[in-house]
Amino acid sequence: MTSRWVAPLAVVLLLAACSSSPATQPVELTVYAAASLRDALEQVATAYVTAAPGISMVIATDSSAALRTQIEQGAPADVLLSADIANPQRLFDDGLVEGGITFFAGNTLVVIVPSDNPAAIRTPSDLARQGVRIVAAGDEVPITGYATQVVNALAELPDYAADFADAYEANVVSREDNVQAVLAKIELGEGDAAFVYQTDALASGSVRLVNIPDEATPIQVLYAGVVIATSAHPEAARAFLHWLTGPDGRAILAEFGFMPPS
Repeated sequence: MTSRWVAPLAVVLLLAACSSSPATQPVELTVYAAASLRDALEQVATAYVTAAPGISMVIATDSSAALRTQIEQGAPADVLLSADIANPQRLFDDGLVEGGITFFAGNTLVVIVPSDNPAAIRTPSDLARQGVRIVAAGDEVPITGYATQVVNALAELPDYAADFADAYEANVVSREDNVQAVLAKIELGEGDAAFVYQTDALASGSVRLVNIPDEATPIQVLYAGVVIATSAHPEAARAFLHWLTGPDGRAILAEFGFMPPS
């Protein structure tokens, strides 16, 4: 296995080790999760290893598509927590999932700009203005599909030019591996605007939000989880997913701006 497959959060492992008695051999769960879940999962893992003695956790985050590809190639994950339905569904269709698909959270999209807003972006219509630098994600990253829905919906509004979608695309200056990388570029002022999840924007102290018209807001982003068929600990993996969809897991996700799935 390559080190790219698992990027553990050391603080999570330390807390997990402290929660287990010396005489107990812990079950280590490896959870692959969408990059937009990174901050929330640090707290989720801390709470879960306290609630489930004998469990330790390794969390690896990246784009959902990248993680799905790694699982297809044999990466040793127990659970995938994806920012969409399509990637878990693909694993399910290929027989790489044990059990079914669990919806555990919802989200929505917003437009962000750097805190000083150097491009003076006031509405999403400005994203098509010549010279605006838009940071986007790669084609297979789930947020790209959601952003495309919004852009196409905006292009249909009366106040938007007919070529809005083409002008927006022409302004894309980079495509990042995941939404956290997109956010970082805007925080650093290396782009003028981007679509990110609302939870990412709320967690950042270095960006401003630009409202998307209600009629162009996409349907709720659904986060879906699955137990991987090759998991060495399928019962423990199922137990974690069950806890995540229960009141304790939902409460932590809500603290980070995630909504219940609907």
